[in-house]
Order: sequence, then structure tokens, then C-alpha cells
Amino acid sequence: MTGSGNINTDTPTTPPERGQGATSIWEVARAAGVSHQTVSRVINGKPHVRPETRALVLATIEELGFTPNRAAQALAGGPVRAVTVLTADTAAYGYAAALRGIEEAARAARFTVGISVLEPDAARQPQDVIERLSAGRAAIVIAFEAAGVRALDALPENLPVVGVVERPASGHVPDGRPQVWIDDREAASRATRHLLGLGHRTVHYLSIPSSTQRPSQRMQGWQDALRAAGAPVPPQHPAGWTPRSGYRAARGLVADREVTAILAGNDDLAIGVLRAAREAGRDVPGDLSVIGFDDAPQSAYLNPALTSVRLDFEGLGRAGFGLLHNLLDPNAAAAPPVWDEPELILRESSGPAPR
Repeated sequence: MTGSGNINTDTPTTPPERGQGATSIWEVARAAGVSHQTVSRVINGKPHVRPETRALVLATIEELGFTPNRAAQALAGGPVRAVTVLTADTAAYGYAAALRGIEEAARAARFTVGISVLEPDAARQPQDVIERLSAGRAAIVIAFEAAGVRALDALPENLPVVGVVERPASGHVPDGRPQVWIDDREAASRATRHLLGLGHRTVHYLSIPSSTQRPSQRMQGWQDALRAAGAPVPPQHPAGWTPRSGYRAARGLVADREVTAILAGNDDLAIGVLRAAREAGRDVPGDLSVIGFDDAPQSAYLNPALTSVRLDFEGLGRAGFGLLHNLLDPNAAAAPPVWDEPELILRESSGPAPR
């Protein structure tokens, strides 16, 4: 590894002025009137530093705007405060929002974050995955799809790893490493019940790919609600993740005037449905209701504005990092993982069934 670390044995003749910024622990030590070994112990959280000295060093670091070099800390034997996020996507809304939550929580805890993007055929062997991790081997895997699930399964159990996953079929934390998820099965069921309550005879579903060999939890939630209501359960329509895949999957569906309600597996698919409906001469929501999933920011500004299930991906990312922080430092007293429950956001694209 190469870099421009702050390893330097020259002692400055004068300490930097306030606000000027220190470039090494030697400058912090001189300004605080302590040894550089003491500064190193404070930065690395080592014991045997008097409370008043620790407070003085921390105040000096704050005053000088000094940022410890994490690579130098690792070389010096200090704790490695870095985490690698493994993810198959950094642009799709759910992934990007979860990444944002992880990064915010990590930055607040003074961790650095690296990102490794998993190609569709990646993560076939444990060593392939391990080589992607930074020093310390701490990782968060966003496993919303098959590549992420493979990476999570491939990492050895003895590494500090947390999974941000699709809801398990059981609804319970499986044995093994910590995981966090949103109950999108119940959220899909709630959205379906809402459409049935508006008088629609049934609801059709455009599905996103599942992260496992089983049907996705969103699909199962849709089926749960239809069966509980005694409504017909039509075949699901497989799609991908993008507006184009939603458009292509929906063209034949919206051409059928008996179809009056569609639940899409994410907002991008719903955007494709709206386009297909417009081309087919269907009025939304006059004779066709459409609900999306995730409540991506653009959903409120479509025409018509999209009714969608809001999922707290940022909170999920923060919770995932919180679990990892507790694994790395049981004494960190990190806040318990918390994220908002799914919420159905009603807008213009859903309404009563046509008479």
C-alpha cells in the first residue's frame, strides 16, 4: 500500500497557530505540551492516560483541526477503524440510501468507509470476497440480490460482518451473523389491502428479482393479502429493477381493461407502468390505480404523483453500522438499532375502482 502518511520525525520549531491545522501527532504533542506517545495513545483509545491529559489532547486536536491518519494508526498497531461495504449497486434508490445511512453513522463514530461493487457473477469463492475488504476485515454487505447474498454467505463466520438483507422468510433473525431488514412483506400486504379496500376486485403485481431462490417477500405479502380477502390471485409479472423493464412487463397488462390495480415491486417499475398506461389510453387513477415501492424522491413529482410504500433505507443503513460497531467494540455503547416502519404514502396514482 502506498500513501502520504504522517510519519515524520522532524519536530517543528513552533506549534501551528489556531485554525492553521496540524499535520502530525508531533505538532499536536508540542502544542499540548505532552509526548507524541501520549497523543498516539489518546487517538488509539489506549488506557494509561490521565483523564485531564486525555481531555487536553482531545481539545488540542479539535483546536488544531488535526485528522488522524488511519493508515498510520494501523501501521502503529492501533485499532483499525474502517469498514468495507459490499454492494451490487450504488445508484438504485434503496442501495444508495442505505449507503448514505451507513456512511453517516460511520463518520459520526470516526470510521472510514470503503465501497466494493459486486459484479453479477462475483463472490463465488470466499477468498474473492475477503480480498475486497480493508484492513481489519470489518464489512457490511447490502444483500438485496443474489450477488450480495453470495458474498454474505462466503465470508467466514469469525469476521465482523453485518448483513443488510431482504426480510427472511421466517421473519426472525437467523442463526449466525447479525442482520437487519425492513418488513416489506407486511408493507406489500398493506398496500394490496388498501387497493382492495378501494373496491378493486384484485391486484396485479410486477415483481422485482428475489435475492433467494424463493419468491420475494414483497410478492409473498401481495399474495397474503389477496388470499386473506378471498380475492383472485393472478400470475405475477416478472420484471427487473428499471423503468424500462416495468414498461415492457406492463404493456400487455394495461391493455386488458379488466386490470384496474397494479402494485409494482419498486418505484422505477411503477414509472414504466405509468408510461405504458398512458400509451394504452388508460387514465390513472380514473380506471387504473398504480402503487410503487420505496418512495424514491422523484415519486412525488411524477404526473400523476405516485402512491408508494415508504421504506427507511437510511435508517436501515445506520442500524447496520450500529450492529457492526457493537461487534467491533462491545463497550462503544452504540444506540440500539432503530429505523422507521414502512408507511403507505397516498398520492394521485391510486383511487377507487372504476364503476
